[in-house]
Amino acid sequence: MLKYLPFALKNSIRNRRRTLLTLLSVGVSLFLLATLLSLYFAFYHRDETPEQALRLIVRHRVSLTFAMPEFYGTRIAQLPGVRMVCRQNWFGGTYMDRKPEHNFPRFSVDADKIFDITPEWKVPAGERQAFERERTAAAVGRSIADRLGFRLGQKITLQGDIFPGNHEFTLRAIFEGPDDGQMLIRRDYLEETLPLRRRGMVGFFSVMADSAPSVPRVAAAIDEVFRNSPQQTKTESERAFNLSFVSFFGDVKLILFSISGAVTFTILLVSATTMAMSVRERIQEVGVLKTLGFTSGKVLALLVSEAIVIALAGGILGTLLAKLVILKLSQMPMFFIQGMQMPPAVVGITLGAALLIGVASSILPALSAARRPITEALRHAG
Repeated sequence: MLKYLPFALKNSIRNRRRTLLTLLSVGVSLFLLATLLSLYFAFYHRDETPEQALRLIVRHRVSLTFAMPEFYGTRIAQLPGVRMVCRQNWFGGTYMDRKPEHNFPRFSVDADKIFDITPEWKVPAGERQAFERERTAAAVGRSIADRLGFRLGQKITLQGDIFPGNHEFTLRAIFEGPDDGQMLIRRDYLEETLPLRRRGMVGFFSVMADSAPSVPRVAAAIDEVFRNSPQQTKTESERAFNLSFVSFFGDVKLILFSISGAVTFTILLVSATTMAMSVRERIQEVGVLKTLGFTSGKVLALLVSEAIVIALAGGILGTLLAKLVILKLSQMPMFFIQGMQMPPAVVGITLGAALLIGVASSILPALSAARRPITEALRHAG
């Protein structure tokens, strides 16, 4: 059948306007499908680094909005299997204005521990020492520094909400690594700005276990220690903790799969209508082909292959567009989106969907045309 491929390619562009519109429709739809599937893989199937696999997050059992006493950190550090504990709080606040380009995560942390518990973040030794030494120092990820033009020594003013007031920080360190799109501030300095009644509370603890086998045991031990405390804890992996932010948008899995299914079904209907019109216009041509000795099977293969060529071209176009958009999204300083890629599985699924659309949209009209008797096909008025 490969010798008939040039014939199918030539026929697929016979009506250039319709072919172009169909190709663009398939391309845009499969662009959405590839992008949504890449987001799904970024959220739920991104590979963890060895360091991430050792980290646990301890938060209030009810909600992340509730704080816990900071002495919990001392208790946690004494448990077998715990290597290190770092206290962290969500700072919130506003940088310049509320425009999306000026919005990035901001955390107050234990300056002397944050880069030990997150060793995948690389920071020059001198900059780290400056961050640990100066009380109003701040550190930002390389992705933010490049995007906003931050430079070492620059003053950064944040308008606080959880920590009220205008806070001026000096940028002393720029770190880089996975998910580095955030700003780090010294927790001890911010504690001093709070009234006495609000001091000594921690949003969450980042805990590093001494080995991978210790992780589930440490998680269970932490929650058991505080099971009868007024502020009970929930200990989970760092991935599960980050996904809790995604869950604020609802059932993301259901949303992504529902939209993907709707997009695929819609373009299938559009393609089926287009192929039905194309085949109907060529009934007489089918009769001529049969007269020349083409069997019904060959006629069927030719008509279906034309639809497959258009659908696959649209699939390739959609995949390339999605690749460009994902490259842009990967530069955004947001959990899971930063550094996201299009996995080979997504490329396979997208092109497989294109193949399915091509076959499913053309098989019934092509089968009807291929089964027509020669005399009936030649008499068809179109």
